[in-house]
Amino acid sequence: MPANIKGIAETSREKLKTAILELEQFLNGHALPELVQEDSEEAKSFYSGLLSDLRHLLVFSEVAYEKLGALLRRPNLDTDQAERALYEVYHHCVNAFFYPKNECYSEDGRYAYTGQDAIRFRMKPLRAARDVVLNVSRVYEELRDDLSYYESDYLTQRRMMGQSK
Repeated sequence: MPANIKGIAETSREKLKTAILELEQFLNGHALPELVQEDSEEAKSFYSGLLSDLRHLLVFSEVAYEKLGALLRRPNLDTDQAERALYEVYHHCVNAFFYPKNECYSEDGRYAYTGQDAIRFRMKPLRAARDVVLNVSRVYEELRDDLSYYESDYLTQRRMMGQSK
């Protein structure tokens, strides 16, 4: 179990806030007709899928942000609930980013340690779409690293304690 649950919850919340602001700015400023510049089914499919995935990611991130905020405002942090919330950040937010339903982009692990962007797009996106994905990818990479315990160890520990998730 991570030692400083409150600290992890606070930093995770701040990182989510950064991603939320970036996603909101993009989604509020860009619509499908503007993004689809060439009239092809491939472009329509790509951008509608990308917008859908980013909207889902935004909602998951906002819910997790609010949940962490509510837990952190309490006079005494409920460690079990905080751990559950961090588990959800990992499994809902981080996974929603790295495994988008519409697969408009994916992470190529071969680039992860080269200093190059590890995100590869299914088709070349407009700069604004590319930038928002790459900018939030840094946040979700950090969250993935910070919360790696919640990928599998958390549930294993809960099962060993005889509790369900």
